[in-house]
Amino acid sequence: MKKLVYNSKWMFFGILCISIGLYPIIYFVADRNFGLLASKTDALLSDQIWNYAFYGHIVPGGLALLIGWTQFSSRIRKKRIKIHRNIGRIYLFSVIISGICGFYIAQFATGGISNIIGFSLSALIWLGTTIGAYIAITKGNIKLHQNLMIFSYAICFSAVTLRIWLPILISATGDFIIAYRIVGWLSWVPNLVVAYFIITKREKRMVNLSRQT
Repeated sequence: MKKLVYNSKWMFFGILCISIGLYPIIYFVADRNFGLLASKTDALLSDQIWNYAFYGHIVPGGLALLIGWTQFSSRIRKKRIKIHRNIGRIYLFSVIISGICGFYIAQFATGGISNIIGFSLSALIWLGTTIGAYIAITKGNIKLHQNLMIFSYAICFSAVTLRIWLPILISATGDFIIAYRIVGWLSWVPNLVVAYFIITKREKRMVNLSRQT
């Protein structure tokens, strides 16, 4: 029963990651005047550098979300280590591009200074934890690598939680800007808290297993 529940949760998690990971495709097949872009000025939407950064953020970011969740599969890590490493490299480069571009477009964030700070911090933490995880594994520190990758993907998963929270907050407040100012922090800060508890629980389990042996 526990295994069934676990598998169901894992499958649901994967579906969310894949669905939002593929979300950027919409911007290539539909009119861009929807969602968040509808709140942007014509001057910003016609700015070439901003557009490069926008697509440089959503496309590699979507790829990172699409493939990153598979890295937490113990089966792949143990039996398909080469696949794990190759996916890790793709994830690393995707985050570096998406994070840098995300930091740039955060300076033009809808909602003003609060969201400029919020989204800028999330981009910096995403970059820092991901690069830190790479450095850790090159030095053979597997535990630190795994912990930092949990934090990294928690930030990556904010693409999902933002789209869950935003309609709820719009409905609750009746105002898109107010809702977006809240979601600028709510989309990623609680994710890091959850990541912290996952790591803490994981380390306690490992300590208990070591004591039993």
